[in-house]
Amino acid sequence: MTTFPTPTLIPVNGVELEVFEAGTGKPVVLCHGWPEHARSWRHQMPALAAAGHHVIAPNQRGYGNSARPSEVTAYDIEHLTGDLVALLDHHGYEDATFIGHDWGAYVVWAMALLHPTRVNRVINLSLPYPDPAAMPSIDFMESVLGGDYYFVHFNRHPGVADAAFEANTARFLRNLYRTPASAVPLIDLATAELQPGEPVLPEPELAVLAAAFESSGFTGGINWYRNFDRNVQLLQRADPIVRQPTLMIYGDRDTIPKSPTLADFVPEVDVVSLDCGHWIQQELPDETTQAILKWLEQNPG
Repeated sequence: MTTFPTPTLIPVNGVELEVFEAGTGKPVVLCHGWPEHARSWRHQMPALAAAGHHVIAPNQRGYGNSARPSEVTAYDIEHLTGDLVALLDHHGYEDATFIGHDWGAYVVWAMALLHPTRVNRVINLSLPYPDPAAMPSIDFMESVLGGDYYFVHFNRHPGVADAAFEANTARFLRNLYRTPASAVPLIDLATAELQPGEPVLPEPELAVLAAAFESSGFTGGINWYRNFDRNVQLLQRADPIVRQPTLMIYGDRDTIPKSPTLADFVPEVDVVSLDCGHWIQQELPDETTQAILKWLEQNPG
């Protein structure tokens, strides 16, 4: 199993974050998705550190041993980006390169909009830029996709999915971390039989991830979804154009579609597509790492 740095607890923005660090040099902040952990970057951290970067990988609020506030609104995009701004302040950095995957990519896009002077380069995996003006509401999702769609379910039935995932943590994660993705509704993965497809995580890594969620629970991470409508309203107040040099990495077999309008909102974007599903940096770690390192070398911050 891949070794990982020893974390420290750092006070930021009124909470404590569990933060993993490696290397020295230009700062690079790695933002995980849901339901993930800072360990999702375990393959990229050593290579980035060796390339001369100070690599900072927090477990964002709600995850791992980071703080888990009880108020749902404590997980909105202002708080999530505010944590990262405060993390830069803690280290004395004016700005940094931000790399995100899944929900972490959403946070990085938001960082570029809400705190553009603190972001010098953007690298995002899986989730292309979501235009706030075009984002559907939870009500609209329910009308089109139904009440079982997980965005809708998380908002309409507080605590139900949380409890199901916590009662069957290893089974849920084992079913979710597969490629190609299962066709079973996400909520049902907690009780479904083992799904087809190849496992993304070796069993020792899955055991570490399951232990983390058995300790933290899932509510903190799911509360990010419960701020979806609020986040759209907050982001609509910002300039919608991402002006930083950007690398977008897609998985060709990801269930999240590629964006036909990406360059309209991210004019300095380069695009790389890899032959994998959603869990890009864990499915194809070497290819992902090389794509990141090559782009950073070609686009010095």
